[in-house]
Amino acid sequence: MTPMPISPASRTETPDADVARRAMIGRAVPVIGTSLVSLGLLLIVLLHVLPPSSSVSPLSRTISEYALGANRWLFDVAVVALAVGSIAILLGLVRARLLRPLGTASLLIGVWAVCLVLLVVFQKYDYQNGQSTGPAGMIHRMSSLAAFLSLPTGALLIARRSRIRPAIWTRRAALACWLFLSVLFYAVAQSFVTGIAWWRVFPLGAMERLIGISELAVLFALGCWAIVASPPAKAGD
Repeated sequence: MTPMPISPASRTETPDADVARRAMIGRAVPVIGTSLVSLGLLLIVLLHVLPPSSSVSPLSRTISEYALGANRWLFDVAVVALAVGSIAILLGLVRARLLRPLGTASLLIGVWAVCLVLLVVFQKYDYQNGQSTGPAGMIHRMSSLAAFLSLPTGALLIARRSRIRPAIWTRRAALACWLFLSVLFYAVAQSFVTGIAWWRVFPLGAMERLIGISELAVLFALGCWAIVASPPAKAGD
């Protein structure tokens, strides 16, 4: 059987369609990531207003306290959504050539995402009921600290030299993270001098929520930056 000849028009249509498809997928990745971050934020807000987790004091109790109650599944889904969304935003930033795949900033954002997953896997200490979760509680605490430190540091590395608006937003959000973290570090440092427990210097729950809000602001700024900077796919990429 003689094969059907391929017209010149069909030869040009296929690469164009492939370019358009790849461009759409490339732009969709950071959009999906930012949407997942929005979902995570929404679920965390619901934890504050839906019973029985609404009884947890947002001033004195950390966000991880919600993982100890009946609404734990909301907490788990929210944190996993943040982790997956962060990876998608990272991929968008890499594709937009805003950072190198194995650069320091990429690794720091990856650490943030991995630590979020560890927060779900390892349960925190139940201080309210005087129950210890053993080594899991310490892993949870260290993962929280590593997550809080790694994301704003990575964001500052990405945005340190750029003067475009998304970079400015990213820097401001990251600096806000460090401002709130410095207050936390002050509380820990003064405990060695005054003997006052660091979690009693400032309302711990409120302080953690301020840090969390600023971390989410960093993610939204990075996500918007990745969306705006996403280049169209090129044939042959």
